[in-house]
Amino acid sequence: MTDKIRQPIVTVAGHVDHGKTSILDCIAGTCIVKKEAGAITQKISFMLVPSSMIQEKSKNLLKQFKIELEVPGFLFIDTPGHAAFTNLRKRGGSLADLAILVIDINEGLMEQTRESIEILKESKVPFIVALNKVDRIAGWHKLSENLKESIELQAEYTKKEFENKLYRIISSLVNLGFDSDLFFRINNFKKQLALIPCSAQTGEGISELVVMLAGLSHKFLKKELILQKETKGTILEIKKEKGLTEIEAVLYDGVLNRNDILVIATLQEPVSTKMRSLFKAKPLKKGFDQVNEVTAAAGLKICVPTSAAETLVPGMPFVALSSEKGVEKAKQELKQDIASSLILDKEGIIIKAESLGSLEAMAFLLRKQGIKIKRAEIGNITKQEISIANASLEKTPLNAVILGFNVENETGKTGKVKIITGDVIYHIIEDLAAWQKTRRIEIEREKLEGMKWPAKIVIMKNCCFRQSKPAIFGVRIESGILKPGTELMNVEGEDIEKVKGLQSDAKSLDKADYGMEVAISMPNITFGRQIREGQILYSILNEEEFKRLKENKKFLTPQEINLLQEIAEIMRKKKATWGI
Repeated sequence: MTDKIRQPIVTVAGHVDHGKTSILDCIAGTCIVKKEAGAITQKISFMLVPSSMIQEKSKNLLKQFKIELEVPGFLFIDTPGHAAFTNLRKRGGSLADLAILVIDINEGLMEQTRESIEILKESKVPFIVALNKVDRIAGWHKLSENLKESIELQAEYTKKEFENKLYRIISSLVNLGFDSDLFFRINNFKKQLALIPCSAQTGEGISELVVMLAGLSHKFLKKELILQKETKGTILEIKKEKGLTEIEAVLYDGVLNRNDILVIATLQEPVSTKMRSLFKAKPLKKGFDQVNEVTAAAGLKICVPTSAAETLVPGMPFVALSSEKGVEKAKQELKQDIASSLILDKEGIIIKAESLGSLEAMAFLLRKQGIKIKRAEIGNITKQEISIANASLEKTPLNAVILGFNVENETGKTGKVKIITGDVIYHIIEDLAAWQKTRRIEIEREKLEGMKWPAKIVIMKNCCFRQSKPAIFGVRIESGILKPGTELMNVEGEDIEKVKGLQSDAKSLDKADYGMEVAISMPNITFGRQIREGQILYSILNEEEFKRLKENKKFLTPQEINLLQEIAEIMRKKKATWGI
């Protein structure tokens, strides 16, 4: 083992539109001398900020907070189109050593912020909070290069507004188990969460943000950052070309040599392959250099033969070996690692995601909600998953659902299976909860289907198709469910007749729901005598049927509950205690 220290890997989390990528772009701009600013042209997944640039731009702050910059720099990961850090995984836990949680100071904590905090807590990643968009606080002006001074120099009403927004966020974080405060008020960073007000637009607070990361590294990560002999990494992106596959990856430990053998985990058997070429990310998003050797931590591009990359998927870990010796052992270890990362249940729902890390994040958040998972896979939703989910319909209908994060339904069909997809995990989980609530009610209603159901109908104008023997005419279902065999009465409680049959578009129906317009037949009445256009009719219930429906009113719609009350009022004209 060597005592060389590697760069901490830093990723950014937070709610959509709170400024995650803007913060990273601003960090890059802050750390570049002015003459180089125009060189930031290529949007790539990695941003290496060397310690020399941090020292140059932030030496006064480092001195002020008595922070020794022992790390050689920071490797920031920016993954557009991914779930922030949730797909960044290494063997044994999160790929990130540190994280920046971005919160719009004006909006406060949102659901996706809370989701990010849950995953950070679960993966035990130290983090700081960037309170972005201070420039949008009413009356705010950049009055000093020093953030603390700038805050103190603001107009009184602006300071008051700032403090109100700050304490609202501090209060929200207390509810999540964090004691937090402004970074310059904190004495013990082990006990308190540092909040750094900043603006990705004006650059305020960005130097302070980087210095706080240096402080966290100094206090918490000395042992974790010692470079190990084993060479390990994680795949972020895969781009397949003709005959050649380009992999974007993060090397998080060891030294990778151009002639090494890569052993990469897949959802099936791990694969081993030689590299055709090796590229290392330059500092500050300025592209890649072709190299023969890379030391962690670093952003990489690796070219491998496409034949060896058919089963590769984003998020998978890899190791590198100098010879064929140990390849089989490495494959077994990777296989066991993937198998243990997603423990599945005998019964449950199906989840799909774009990468292993995203899949794990979704599984973690679902399990916190008590949701069981039968199958978890990477890639688009296929006919096979729909078929498997379909098998749950009869026995466990609430499990006949497929969740997809950043994936598509390849079939374009769902059948009776519920498919929920999206690019924000908490939205998917919210939609699942709403669907399950509705489906539970539907299931209970189905259990009550044997009961006589209340119905309220109105006879439509100009829709009499036959006057008698039987009378056939059009009605609209105003509330409830109308079935063949339902006995109807008028608003005075007088019996009219039993419905013999229902039809729509010349097809017989076994029921008609609220809002439907159907033709009904009644054999023993004459249209225009016992019934007329525009008349409202109700189903007849006995007291026992009424009471049973009332006992199960949580499974009725608000309109059906009102309908029961209307029927009771009609029946109580004859008997005051009816249904009581």
